[in-house]
Amino acid sequence: MFGWEFPPHNSGGLGVACYGLSKALSNENVHITFVLPQNVGVSPGFLKMVFAHVPRVSLRRVDSLLSPYITSESYKNLRSKAGRSMYGWGLLEEVKRYALEAQKIALEEDFDLIHAHDWLSFLAGIEAKHASGKPLITHVHATEFDRTGGHGVNQDVYNIEREGMHEADRVIAVSTFTKNVVTSEYGIPHEKVTVVHNGINQDDYREALEKKDILALKKAGNHIVLFVGRITLQKGPEYFLYAAKRVLEKLPNTYFIIAGSGDMEHKMVRLSAALGIAGKVRFAGFVRGDDLGMLYRSADLYVLPSVSEPFGISPLESLVYGTPVLISRNAGVSEVLPHALKVDFWDIDEMANKIAAVLMNPSLRKQLVKEGQREALAATWKSAAEKCLAIYQSVMNKQAFQ
Repeated sequence: MFGWEFPPHNSGGLGVACYGLSKALSNENVHITFVLPQNVGVSPGFLKMVFAHVPRVSLRRVDSLLSPYITSESYKNLRSKAGRSMYGWGLLEEVKRYALEAQKIALEEDFDLIHAHDWLSFLAGIEAKHASGKPLITHVHATEFDRTGGHGVNQDVYNIEREGMHEADRVIAVSTFTKNVVTSEYGIPHEKVTVVHNGINQDDYREALEKKDILALKKAGNHIVLFVGRITLQKGPEYFLYAAKRVLEKLPNTYFIIAGSGDMEHKMVRLSAALGIAGKVRFAGFVRGDDLGMLYRSADLYVLPSVSEPFGISPLESLVYGTPVLISRNAGVSEVLPHALKVDFWDIDEMANKIAAVLMNPSLRKQLVKEGQREALAATWKSAAEKCLAIYQSVMNKQAFQ
């Protein structure tokens, strides 16, 4: 299995998804070697680590500068600081070098099929397929259309995504929303794409569910509205702030917390000041673990205003902690949360009205939690793993008869 990141060295939802799916697959007696394009400092060659708490999953690291959500510009900055000639001069060159390393790994490891997550890993998956003759499954968690909001699509990245999907024996999409993008924008046959929704494992949140900590703001009787995610165009943080401005006109005792980091962070700080609401907005930075659990529990409402969200695990997490959600209609997670409040990301007035309605109506909040929590807990990694396992078996059976 090829991916970008793996907890605890993750900066976004892809790592969470890879961990959850890998762990669930291992519980189904699937043996996994997980390959990461991650810099390991001065350690030469390849390293293999075994996670004792995730049986049957081995982790191999490739000495590389590739990292989650990297851009060509940020890669150039890393390359200049690294001072090592082994790395590619550009992001695409480094992606290709990773693919060549994957080819070597494919000749060393014993496996039945290849599972590659998102574009940085697709070329690696292709090379591993060519070297081993084993079938390839590409897993689409997000596309270039999601990351750019459909504007300024990077043609090189698009080409790699398209090649990865066309070379694959089967494509997994995290939602029907994403499947429609894959078939319409990349020309992949409808029957080649299978939807496997992401999930959660309730046991992973049990300790935090029992925590009694709440934020000081909550203790003072204020409402708290929460945003969790990368602060990027794709996630729509500016719409969250514009809606906050509207809500504060009705409910001034409300605080808006933004947990995450990203290339728009400084812009959002300036926007909150320009809107005159800086005193009511808190930027928490990148938060994980118990601290994130505390934020979820303390919030009255979680808002996901994404411009384009292939899935979105955070609403499921929020509901597990007992906090209702308001999600963008452009979010794949809406497919497993039919009773969640939904809004068009651009409709600031409607977003503000629904936020205010939840804050002012405890009965509505209670009902949203009841229905949403039931739906969230039904979306499990075990279910996702079983669907992936069925895909694996189908692909291997097809190859056996060729």
